[in-house]
Amino acid sequence: MSTADIDNRYTLREFVEQTRQRDRGQGIFEMESARLLEVNLNGMVWTKMGSMVSYLGNIKFEREGVFEKGLGGFLKKAVTGEGAKLTKASGQGRLYLADYGKKVQILKLENEAIVVNGNDILAFEPTVEWDIKMMKRVSSMLAGGLFQVNLQGSGLVAITTHYEPLTLVVTPDNPVYTDPNATVAWSGTLEPNLRTDVSLKTFFGRGSGESFQMEFRGNGFVVIQPYEEFYHAEA
Repeated sequence: MSTADIDNRYTLREFVEQTRQRDRGQGIFEMESARLLEVNLNGMVWTKMGSMVSYLGNIKFEREGVFEKGLGGFLKKAVTGEGAKLTKASGQGRLYLADYGKKVQILKLENEAIVVNGNDILAFEPTVEWDIKMMKRVSSMLAGGLFQVNLQGSGLVAITTHYEPLTLVVTPDNPVYTDPNATVAWSGTLEPNLRTDVSLKTFFGRGSGESFQMEFRGNGFVVIQPYEEFYHAEA
């Protein structure tokens, strides 16, 4: 390495060049980095509340309406954890989304369905139908409950994971059991049940992730992460 090359290291010009935004022409959802999603917005997109880190252009942000999903949706909002709140971003420009440095994964639905943990959803196109539901029996067992976003149809969906995700295939002969706090998403063909290990619950106490497991049976897949993410109910 020459003296000139060494002298050019760490300059502001080099820093700006190395980190500046680049248009990769990948469409509405673009991976600006492994942990930063760029949305090339020309219309509307749903985003996780609080995920906006920057934007350029004329973009308006509107919190999901109280009656967006009717009276049933209104009642659910009274107990929904912060991980299941959505913001509608509309207009034209470039929107940058991130969630505590978690890795971003872009999924393309083609008339398919997927269920995503409410804390792990980042954004999705308006062509995708959605609903927020709470897994039965979980609210009394896990702090803040376990809210899930049911997504169905065609369009792009962005989810986040702590570190690298692992996808497990579920078949009728091979059910999969997961820790709810490490479960990110699963195919819409599956309907998980919650199992309680009484002996572990007694030994470790109610806070133990091993005390409660999600049981997946049928045909499909489950996405997990090597991290237990805990949820907190809003005051």
